[in-house]
Amino acid sequence: FSKDSCYLPPLRYPATCTFKGSLESEKQKYIIHGGKTPNNELSDKIYVMSVVCKNNKKVTFRCTEKDLVGDVPEARYGHSIDMVYSRGKSMGVVFGGRSYIPSAQRTTEKWNSVADCLPHIFLVDLEFGCSTSYILPELQDGLSFHVSIARNDTIYILGGHSLANNIRPANLYRIRVDLPLGSPAVNCTVLPGGISVSSAILTQTNSDEFVIVGGYQLENQKRMVCNIISLEGNKIEIR
Repeated sequence: FSKDSCYLPPLRYPATCTFKGSLESEKQKYIIHGGKTPNNELSDKIYVMSVVCKNNKKVTFRCTEKDLVGDVPEARYGHSIDMVYSRGKSMGVVFGGRSYIPSAQRTTEKWNSVADCLPHIFLVDLEFGCSTSYILPELQDGLSFHVSIARNDTIYILGGHSLANNIRPANLYRIRVDLPLGSPAVNCTVLPGGISVSSAILTQTNSDEFVIVGGYQLENQKRMVCNIISLEGNKIEIR
């Protein structure tokens, strides 16, 4: 790591996404947000990692911590963070996850009890360090360990686990973010044909195709099938 790097995030399971900038120096960055450490501590920090030097023998990274103002997402885990691109601008999108119950509701027996975060959409401007939350009527229940797929100005949210109801509903949401010169516009559409899945692995095979592997469909039942997600225009196909 470079000398101007901050300290590295502690061991934890966070939400991670890739940010592809427009400049050569910003070709690829990695955004790390939130997470839970082995000591059961939650984080609300955002880190940006990038490659600053690459040769045949080693790669040098830079890791910086990003301070946020505004509606800062509370410390959480099991959430998602994605990048959307609209009108030549980019924005990070944070959704879902779990956090500890409010301190006023904690007892000795329930000190480490967690609850689903409110189903708000957070837009994070990584350039200026501003964060704004949005309440969408289509998103009524908190979700964790869902699958999120980002493409251009659109994010698809699939599955997830609702801790309050202990269910894995077959969700499929399309969230579109418009970034004009003024205030951003965020809208959500509920789509049919979702799948019941949580804690699955998502990988991208080409620009329009993704694969979902593993995860759970019930509390004690793992998923033994793979799904191919194809995106074309405004259409999404799951098979």
